[in-house]
Amino acid sequence: MDDWEMWEMHDEVRLSPRERLTLLRIEADLRQDRRFARRMGAARRGRRLPVAVLLLGAASVFVAVMGIRSSDPSLLWCFAVLWPLTLFQAFRLLCRATCGRRRAVTRITRRP
Repeated sequence: MDDWEMWEMHDEVRLSPRERLTLLRIEADLRQDRRFARRMGAARRGRRLPVAVLLLGAASVFVAVMGIRSSDPSLLWCFAVLWPLTLFQAFRLLCRATCGRRRAVTRITRRP
């Protein structure tokens, strides 16, 4: 949805085209300020955590399979270190996903 389309949806507020343009510029500037976005809770979710969970999961499975096939204690110890880290990161990813949904639901239900 375009910013202009969003403004057309809100019929309660009538702004002149000049005021709309000024407001859109201010909003664009605020979106670029990362510290402000973090404070407001609207920061973009990075893709690092899902990629990290995927890579850690793949590495854990690989080390586990190789450790079982070769019976090498060092590979089994590597799995013992990687697996809890993988579970912790997966838990963080799950919490992030559910927290975003919870915020969206509370925003929807609070509207009159």
